[in-house]
Amino acid sequence: MLMKIISLMKKYRQKKISVIIPAYNEENRIYNSLKKIRDYLSRKNYSFEIIVVDDGSRDNTAQVAGRIRDKRLRIIKYRKNQGKGYAVRTGMLAAKNNLALFCDADLSTPIEELGKFMKSIKDYDIIVGSRVVEGHKIVRKQPRFRVLLGGIFSKITRIVLPVNVQDTQCGFKLFKNCKPIFKKQTLDGWAFDVEILFIARQKGTKILEIPVIWNDASGSKLNPFRDSLKMLLEIARIKINSFLGRY
Repeated sequence: MLMKIISLMKKYRQKKISVIIPAYNEENRIYNSLKKIRDYLSRKNYSFEIIVVDDGSRDNTAQVAGRIRDKRLRIIKYRKNQGKGYAVRTGMLAAKNNLALFCDADLSTPIEELGKFMKSIKDYDIIVGSRVVEGHKIVRKQPRFRVLLGGIFSKITRIVLPVNVQDTQCGFKLFKNCKPIFKKQTLDGWAFDVEILFIARQKGTKILEIPVIWNDASGSKLNPFRDSLKMLLEIARIKINSFLGRY
């Protein structure tokens, strides 16, 4: 009886987290990424679920992900590609736990970085991974033109929208009780991060930016020129939505 009570107490104290992975045509790396995430979370003794959102992939992303035989893995799949923002929102709203991390399928930021996020989340509502704040480490850099375009986008964003985050686009963010924010999200494309952070600031949410390790992975789905233009148009949409009181 005593052992059972102790076991229940340990289970109650376990940190509970949902990990959301938006995935589009990721059959070549989704299995290894899922295995790394599952093994890490298991070693840390977290109570967890992993949600893969297959964003209308044309390959076998969902089938390959399903090779990870684990009841803690859920796969959400729909036919039409809707955009990364749509996929992340779908996963976040489906999450069962109050803590929810979204990370890119390529694990450009290693899942091990979650450890320092979990230490800080008790005092904040959102922890944002950053490739620019002091203490970050770039193992493999992005192509120079992408760094340039990213810097321009970041500067424009900071001028137009007061999100007070230097690196809005890093695909590694931890949220606490985030569903009210994601329910207000309107953007389905690449600039959804900015919208989420803007909505959070409007609500007085406490946000902390933490330096992370970054290793640029090949095979990015982002078209630097076409999608950069789309993102700028989406920034304008956020400004208009704010003016119209939609947040």
